[in-house]
Amino acid sequence: MLITVVVPCFDEADVLAAFHDRLAAVMDSLPFSWSVIYVNDGSRDSTLGVMLALQARSANVSVLNLSRNFGKEAAMTAGLDHAAGDAVVVIDADLQDPPELIPDLVAAWQRGYDVAYAQRRVREGETWTKRTTARLFYRLMSRSGQTPLPVDTGDFRLMSRRAVDGLLTLRERHRFMKGLFAWIGYPQVAVQYNRSPRYAGNSKWNYWRLWNFALEGITSYTVLPLKIATYLGLIISLFSGIYGLFIIALTLVLGRSVPGYPSLIVVILLLGGTQLMTLGLLGEYLGRVFNEVKGRPLYLVERFTPARTLAAKQESAHGS
Repeated sequence: MLITVVVPCFDEADVLAAFHDRLAAVMDSLPFSWSVIYVNDGSRDSTLGVMLALQARSANVSVLNLSRNFGKEAAMTAGLDHAAGDAVVVIDADLQDPPELIPDLVAAWQRGYDVAYAQRRVREGETWTKRTTARLFYRLMSRSGQTPLPVDTGDFRLMSRRAVDGLLTLRERHRFMKGLFAWIGYPQVAVQYNRSPRYAGNSKWNYWRLWNFALEGITSYTVLPLKIATYLGLIISLFSGIYGLFIIALTLVLGRSVPGYPSLIVVILLLGGTQLMTLGLLGEYLGRVFNEVKGRPLYLVERFTPARTLAAKQESAHGS
């Protein structure tokens, strides 16, 4: 039995060596063979050099270097595409998600669960604003899609081979992996833990990137914004009709003149803003359709050097 760990990395040179030491200590304690795939997602620092150094001293390390930065979702997919394990663990390298939780995920897998996802009890080292917006985002996503999304859950999880194979059949370009993890189904269970602060370096997720990630997730996972725009248009039309009848009644029955300019400008600006917002929503979804129909690959690989243990197994398999 082989467990493969997939670690997407972008500018993680400061923490990668410490992460690998902790990961190796945990994986060596398990009664399984293991390997780790470090995916370099176009890092601008010395992340690739650190990965190659780790591979030189460890027979369990594979290095997958993408041709440029494609984003974390694509980097995770690339790692999963190259993972050969009977079970696959996805984890970040910043040590906010502790490798020491992996035995608990493995235990859940051995009990028959295809997906064991790490669910956060506490998010240490994060501002109140980030914790609150994250909590609201996950609860919104959980209630807006057709498939329930586990709350307070990131990408840290273990998946069985059949769960990984099912996930890899989903090749859409705009990937909200947390939604895809939930969509595939299969028996899933939560394993709770306390999330730690970053071990070193700075988070790559500023508020602008988090906003774009939220927009990407919402438009990739649900059509709720389009439904809201439809209902908003119906409500405004209904109130406009009622208000029009009210003005007609005042004019014909009571003979009141219609006060014009200020109220007219307010109504025009309200309707204009609503229309522009609706067009923006349509544009977001149309842009995603445009990107999908081009059929471009999710990522391009500059090089892939498998772990020496895997290479030896492949050579012995070919020899036999």
